[in-house]
Amino acid sequence: MLQQRVAMKHPVPITYVHRGMGNIELRRFDPTRDSFDELTAMLHRAFARLGAMGLNCTCVDQPVSVTQARALSGDCHVAVCDGRIVGTMTLYAPDRDSPCEFYRQNDVASVRQIGVEPEWQSRGIGAFMLAFAEHWAATRGYAELALDTPQPAAHLIAFYRRQGFRIGDFMRFDGKRYDSAILHKPPVAARTLAAWSHRLELPHHVLARVA
Repeated sequence: MLQQRVAMKHPVPITYVHRGMGNIELRRFDPTRDSFDELTAMLHRAFARLGAMGLNCTCVDQPVSVTQARALSGDCHVAVCDGRIVGTMTLYAPDRDSPCEFYRQNDVASVRQIGVEPEWQSRGIGAFMLAFAEHWAATRGYAELALDTPQPAAHLIAFYRRQGFRIGDFMRFDGKRYDSAILHKPPVAARTLAAWSHRLELPHHVLARVA
């Protein structure tokens, strides 16, 4: 079972404005107004490039039931623009049942099921979500934030390294035709908030609300 260390009693949605994009809201997935079908379809589109590379990532074709189970087992967030989900990630506390030894460690949080709508990629949304993931992990006392990505996906490894992650290990998950790179970094909340204000033009009043 996954267990969250500390939950925010009154979570505050985060909003930023990027030129040419409008308002992007990052908030928890809400089953009362959000659709797992929509979330699954977005993940399929986000992972289509990896599927075309012959990589059988779970998100390439996972059914809605798997999307729902993975989202509900962690802390699922969505990036929303004009009511449309354009990105998502699920944050996890230590996962005692994971085949990845690093994910089972007490002081490691992880981010998984992360994807951005293809037409919205390369606009800063992925970096924004990872910045929030780092803040989430740091404020809960975790020493490392980890994730995995297919080793053949050089563009993704390069992206995560630009966000400060480093490769710690490689492993082959059950049923996959490729090795995954396990990347991690020490989360630091103060550094993250400074990065948000610099890279994404996050309004100062929003920084004050989440600090």
